[in-house]
Amino acid sequence: MTDPSINGELTTGELIRHHRERRGMSRPVLAGLVGRSSDWLKKIENGDRDLRSLPMLFRLAQALRLDDVATLTGGDATIPVDHWGKLSHPAVPALRDAVHASIFRRSPFEASSVQELAGRVRQAWSTWHSSRRQRTEVGAVLPDLLTACHAATRGTEGAERRRAYLVTAEAYALAQQFAAHTTEPELYWLTVDRARMAAEEADDPVLLAAAAWIVGNGLRENGHTEEALRLVAEAAATLRPRLEDGPDILRGTFGALCLHAAVTSAREGRDGDAWRWWDEANAVAQRMPDYAHPWTMFGTGNVAVHAVTIGVDLHTPGAALRRVSETVPESIPSVERRSRLFLDAARSEYARKEPAGALHYLQRAVETSPDAIRYVPSGRALAADLVRSVPRPLRAEAAELASSVGVLAA
Repeated sequence: MTDPSINGELTTGELIRHHRERRGMSRPVLAGLVGRSSDWLKKIENGDRDLRSLPMLFRLAQALRLDDVATLTGGDATIPVDHWGKLSHPAVPALRDAVHASIFRRSPFEASSVQELAGRVRQAWSTWHSSRRQRTEVGAVLPDLLTACHAATRGTEGAERRRAYLVTAEAYALAQQFAAHTTEPELYWLTVDRARMAAEEADDPVLLAAAAWIVGNGLRENGHTEEALRLVAEAAATLRPRLEDGPDILRGTFGALCLHAAVTSAREGRDGDAWRWWDEANAVAQRMPDYAHPWTMFGTGNVAVHAVTIGVDLHTPGAALRRVSETVPESIPSVERRSRLFLDAARSEYARKEPAGALHYLQRAVETSPDAIRYVPSGRALAADLVRSVPRPLRAEAAELASSVGVLAA
């Protein structure tokens, strides 16, 4: 929100001083909160030194209890600040409200609407995988979807209620994807747990196994790799006996669990296990070459993406780049996953100390999906590193790319 007492022509340094003094905070105190000296802050406030580092602007905004970095930069573009150190998204408050208010918010619901609601959730998942700005477009519809799902589970009975819970699990699986890297841990884990509980209420074995994929994502990203690996392996084991006669959705869920286990094993440095899981997933994908799981995008294209990811996580960038050269990006049905392919290629080039090559691939990743890089910490971190490491003739290009994903070079 704009402060009417602030002149629109103030510099970033003057805005920092204004908000510091407004809070009654001394210069040494604010400088200490962001790990800098009082003299450094004085130079920033007086305009003797430029401040273009987005991470530092975030720390200053957090210390001053501001909700938006733009409050300090004077820019029109909003860059929301959360107080757990992540780049938030403007749709997060509405998502938080929908999740937290679910117990108390009552609205009428017709049982016949479950089918229509299922179509809306499927469309949202399709948008997630087809849009270049998946978080922005899905964030615009997700809160209302969750509210409708809550009403559906309360307004139905018997088999129709189980169907409503199935749709709710799918909606919360999407909420988990949206919340990753953009919300406080409590909200993220609430979306994960709601997906799991809805899957249990739906009483669908395949859906319950898919819920293990969701929970496993959270466990792995928070460092609980052994627990994640054990969970997805157990879930895969429940589906393995039905691979021959089960439907494609079962095989797709099984394959996604195998890929999850493959990447988790790679992050632990267990190359034999990683490739064994990948081989099992690949064998399933080859049996249905035109299939793509609606959530996970499991299929031949996504299996190829994961081969690159495994190579990167096993610290074998040369092998990862060979996999990239063998992959046709257009064969990957998900724009978000296609962007991940290029991000992993960029990470591989950077690991080989080839920053120019890394810049090329990161540019392709951003062109493919700006949201998929802007809201992923590894993407932003690489963009920041490239500003400092690319050859001098490419630095302006790297700085422009970094700025486009929310990183301002120091």
